[in-house]
Amino acid sequence: MKKMMLSSVAALALAAVPAFAADMPVKAAKAPVAEPSPFDIAFGGAIMNDYIWRGITQSNHRPSVAAYFEPRYNLTKDIQLYVGLSGESIDFPNRAAAEIDFYGGVRPTFGPLAFDIGLWYYYYPGGKEFNGLGGPETCTNGFFSLGFCNVAKSDVSFLEVYGHATWTVNELISVGANVFYTPSYLNSGAWGLYYSGTAKLTAPSNMLPEGIGAYLSGEIGRQDFGTTDSFYGNVPLPDYTTWNVGIGFTWKVFTLDLRYWDTDLSKADCNVITGDHTATFDPGSITATNPSGLASNWCGARFVARLSADLTLATLK
Repeated sequence: MKKMMLSSVAALALAAVPAFAADMPVKAAKAPVAEPSPFDIAFGGAIMNDYIWRGITQSNHRPSVAAYFEPRYNLTKDIQLYVGLSGESIDFPNRAAAEIDFYGGVRPTFGPLAFDIGLWYYYYPGGKEFNGLGGPETCTNGFFSLGFCNVAKSDVSFLEVYGHATWTVNELISVGANVFYTPSYLNSGAWGLYYSGTAKLTAPSNMLPEGIGAYLSGEIGRQDFGTTDSFYGNVPLPDYTTWNVGIGFTWKVFTLDLRYWDTDLSKADCNVITGDHTATFDPGSITATNPSGLASNWCGARFVARLSADLTLATLK
């Protein structure tokens, strides 16, 4: 009898299990986490009191604005492909008022060592030819000096191949090296080779108010040149050294960079390289490669303040 009663109780208990289980809360299965997209777009803009490039002003020491747009694709977590379009306002001797840049390359990373290898095309639309073969209006500077004057081609666009390497020593220190080569600098016929070293020291986050970052960075570079074509008189362009050092502050997507630039170029050699349309006569600037005696202040010491904003689509989501 006891066995029968126990069997009956067991049967009732088993029958009640499904009903009891149905009343139990069921945990929803977690949705799989979506993999981050390998595609992204970086974009931004900047305003500065002077556009200095390798120690030489591109905006005639006047304010300049810039913007860029750069689609990116990550083949793997360590290899990124990219193309880009950027633009800056300039003031060139041939009267070109804008620089439009087309570029692209690959960025492979090996632990703390990051590389960037690619091509960069500098396009300067709207230029006018000044050949110096007529009156003063055929000279970029509007007058002859000792029977010579500055000249410029209407098309000064050119292509460079480049490579960057950056070694992140730790979260505070990084160092780098850069090299650029063009077969015709500013379409002058003279090859150009620029190489430089960089260093950056980032301030520890606990030294600054929350959300604010700061850094100290500098660069020293060397620009070597070949000889120009016949339009520019088959003149060997003078090589030079340039350097810059600055401090920057970051907040969210914004960066304020305050930088000192300089070169070892004389005003005479600066005129040979630039064909500066604001150059003035200086008896001390008469040289074999600068027989006009025109002197340019486009390559001297300069302080530049630059405010920029840099974003990506991924950070906006």
